Amino acid sequence: MSRSLTRAILTPLALAAALAACSSDTPPASDYDLAAAREIISTSNEPAKQLFGAKADASRQDDAAWGSYARGCIAGAEQLPESGPTWQAMRLSRNRNWGHPVLIDYLQDLSRKAARQPGWNGIYVGDMSQPRGGPMLTGHRSHQVGLDADIWMLPANRLDLSVSERESLSSISLRRAGGAYTNDNWTPQHHQILQAAASDPRVARIFVFPGAKVRMCNDETGDRSWLRKIRPWYGHHYHFHVRLSCPPGSTGCENQDPPPPGDGCADAQEWVNNILNPPPPDPDPPAPSRPRAELRLADLPQQCAAVLQSQ
Repeated sequence: MSRSLTRAILTPLALAAALAACSSDTPPASDYDLAAAREIISTSNEPAKQLFGAKADASRQDDAAWGSYARGCIAGAEQLPESGPTWQAMRLSRNRNWGHPVLIDYLQDLSRKAARQPGWNGIYVGDMSQPRGGPMLTGHRSHQVGLDADIWMLPANRLDLSVSERESLSSISLRRAGGAYTNDNWTPQHHQILQAAASDPRVARIFVFPGAKVRMCNDETGDRSWLRKIRPWYGHHYHFHVRLSCPPGSTGCENQDPPPPGDGCADAQEWVNNILNPPPPDPDPPAPSRPRAELRLADLPQQCAAVLQSQ
């Protein structure tokens, strides 16, 4: 961070008002000193990922998700304990095991359900959010508001992994043929855990590779309503990505549009068909888009400036 930016964002006395405690629901915008926030934003020209990536702990504010999954931040995040009775957080050096309290509760609930499956003693939890959310130094575009988490596909049969083992151990891939099919690592337990993950009413959607979605569509013989939340997406064969809805009362949090009605199986099959038989190239392709610009503090909700500077 530049010296000029450090002076600009630390000296205004008005910032104290932005750090005041608020109600148990999302603090309204009026409880943040937006004038101070605008002053901070006007002096900041560094990529927001540098500012948020430098923070080692959460803000001392009431919990609140601000903005959208790919353009926001989180106040008052909680840290998932590194180890629990039915989970372990992985890649601790990244310091990405933070999230909204609702996410912490969800992951612990899911881990207990996973522990009931043969060969699983719980779950390995990958990236969640940074301590104050926001854009990450590397990797994800989303995971910014403390409501996203990656769950490893590797069965968590050991829950005594050392810190160094959690840095070196890798998950397993479940895909074959570029994601059109599952491979021999797929088990009925993966189906059951994904079903449990998607059936929780707190969940907005779950991202997984197309072949896994089609496999579950073909294998499911009971209630199919949960399949609507399983969405095919690129990658996502070493882990599945859980995204929660904005918690009740989170007026500053922006939900994604819900998945279309139905179980989504036909859409997933179309993804698979396109993997196996790619459509012909567009004879008149659009002009290449310019590289996506780095997010700056001005691109995020104004409250994120106060989140960033909370002590």
